[in-house]
Amino acid sequence: MSQNFDALIVGAGQAGPPLAGRLTAAGWSVALIERKDYGGTCVNTGCTPTKALVASAKAAHTMRQAAAYGLPPAGELRVDLALVKARKDAIVAASRTSLEAWLQQLPSCTLFRGTARFASPTAVQVGEELLEARHIFLNVGARPASPALPGIGQVPYLTSSTLLALEELPTHLLVVGAGAVGLEFAQLFRRLGAQVTLVERNPRLLPHEDADVAAAVTDILAGEGIALRLGAECIGLAQENGQPVVHVSCAHDPAPSRGSHLLLALGRQPNTDDLALEKAGLQADAHGYIPVNDQLQTATPGIWALGDCNGRGAFTHTSYNDFEIVTANLLDHDPRRVSDRLPVSAIYLDPPFAKVGLTETEVRAAGIPALIGKRPMTEVGRAVEKGETQGFIKVLVHAETDQILGASIVGVGGDEAIHCIITAMYAHQTAAFMRRNVFIHPTVSELIPTVFGELKPLAS
Repeated sequence: MSQNFDALIVGAGQAGPPLAGRLTAAGWSVALIERKDYGGTCVNTGCTPTKALVASAKAAHTMRQAAAYGLPPAGELRVDLALVKARKDAIVAASRTSLEAWLQQLPSCTLFRGTARFASPTAVQVGEELLEARHIFLNVGARPASPALPGIGQVPYLTSSTLLALEELPTHLLVVGAGAVGLEFAQLFRRLGAQVTLVERNPRLLPHEDADVAAAVTDILAGEGIALRLGAECIGLAQENGQPVVHVSCAHDPAPSRGSHLLLALGRQPNTDDLALEKAGLQADAHGYIPVNDQLQTATPGIWALGDCNGRGAFTHTSYNDFEIVTANLLDHDPRRVSDRLPVSAIYLDPPFAKVGLTETEVRAAGIPALIGKRPMTEVGRAVEKGETQGFIKVLVHAETDQILGASIVGVGGDEAIHCIITAMYAHQTAAFMRRNVFIHPTVSELIPTVFGELKPLAS
């Protein structure tokens, strides 16, 4: 049986539902296909559940620090992970249910459950249904990767998705991989009461970030009792007495790490392998991403790729911006492009790390004449008052044009404070403009004009 629509949207992640909303509002008939949960990674296994857990872990950490705030010690705190999970699950369910209800009331939008596979460049098969359209939008997302580590087939392990189903706190969680996922889970489970060992192949955390950022994050995690095993050149998995073992090759301590549970946090892979792309005249790259141009069009006319599957961003905010770019070009005659957006991201440790634009390392490598401003959080009144003084604010400015090149903030409120710098950069404003801002006291943001007022030449 064949059905015809103006557009097919494959995947109900962060780009798919708003795209359906805009297209149906413009009078298009739309088929939205989802094989699992509405909301995609962000709502179900990413941002929403993990940040709910981070909040619970923060509360537990603060309770243990009661004496530091002049309050009576809270005594021994035992976390019931089942209750923490129930809170997280309720938040996720409310978000997913709300989204599904909204989609169901969209005019001219038909929802299909199942796996979509191309039958031709203008049609996809979903179960017994053949759906056809002149416009097809792929928003199929990504999943945790399972790299070919020695012993991986013999050892039970958790991913960032399956870990969310735990109802009993691990005695000792082994985390392999120190990207954003590994770092966030390591800290939150440590704060909930588990012993945690973090194993990372690189000799330092966050190897793609500046050394001072990596040092600050290392201090935060080590200060909370997380065992860091860096420079693990030969990671292998094994099982002893029914429990996981991670073998490493560390010059200072070659002994393996043993724990009760194992989390592999070693990146993600796009969900493109079962789309039958060849039937649409498409081919994924070596990493499984679907190549797109600056307006997210694939090599086949009439097919777009949005979100995690296109390799142009792996965040909720970039996925949503993909939706904005596509609809701006299709419906608004506004030639927006992927290259218009600034690289922005955050890692939700406590305190968080957020950045925009170029890093200090990138500025140096490019040979850009630059100025740098830096202020430790120990000199930020709001951080001192909150008792959270780890980290710093750092900004980089072009020495000749005064244009802002980038910024990094490790510290309390940094994930929010950085947005004034992001906005200034989108407006092509200068350091002189930032110095003339008057922000509210007492906030973390109020120190940003001061940091721009303390610029010094970046030493070569």
